[in-house]
Amino acid sequence: MAVPPDNWIKAPSTNSSDHTDEGVIIDIGTGDGRFVYQSARQNPNKFYIGIDPNTRPLEKISERIHRKPAKGGAPNVLFIQSAVEDLPPELDGVADELHVHLPWGSLLRAIATGDAAVLQNLRRICSSGALLEVVIGLDLERDRSEIERLGLPTLSLEFIDNELSPKYAAAGFETIERGILAASEWPELNTSWSKRLHGNERRTITYLIARAV
Repeated sequence: MAVPPDNWIKAPSTNSSDHTDEGVIIDIGTGDGRFVYQSARQNPNKFYIGIDPNTRPLEKISERIHRKPAKGGAPNVLFIQSAVEDLPPELDGVADELHVHLPWGSLLRAIATGDAAVLQNLRRICSSGALLEVVIGLDLERDRSEIERLGLPTLSLEFIDNELSPKYAAAGFETIERGILAASEWPELNTSWSKRLHGNERRTITYLIARAV
C-alpha cells in the first residue's frame, strides 16, 4: 500500500499484504491510537490504519509497533497523518471497516450533522459493503459550550432516523442499526477516552452502524 511519505508517521517494514486476510480496518480520528493498537494485537490477520491530523498523541504507540510481536510490536498497523477532508487517494476503496469513535471538534460536527463532503470522503475509502461505525458521546452540561460552538443538534434516535440517516444515505451509507450504548459497554470501545468517560452517567453515547452501498 503506497502512501506518500509526507502523510505517514511510522509504518512497520513488514509487507501489509501478509496481514490483510481478514480485511482492512480504518480508524478516523484515532487520537493516541489505542483502539488501533489493541485491536491489531488481538487480530493479527487484519490490517489496521489509524488516521489523525495531530501526530503528538501517537508518538508512544507509533514507536511501540516496531518492536517484535513478543514484546508488544504490531506489524499490522499503519498510522497516517491526515485530516478527514484530505484523505490520501491511495486509500480509495481500501476499508472493509471504518470506525469513528468519540470524535471531537470539526470531525464531531461533520459526523453529527451529516456533512456531505466529509461523508463522501469516508465513502470514497470504503470498499463496497464495508461497515461504518460511528460512536458519539456528549454530556449536555459539561460539553454545553462545545455543543453551542459547533452548532450540534440533539442526537436523539428520531434525529438520526429523520435527519442524519438520509444524509448518510445520500453519501452512499445505508443505516442498518442505531441506538444508545449502555455505560457498561463503554470500555468495549477500547479507547483511552472511553475509559476516562466511564462512570459519567450524564453522558449519552449514541451509535450508528451503516453499510457502504
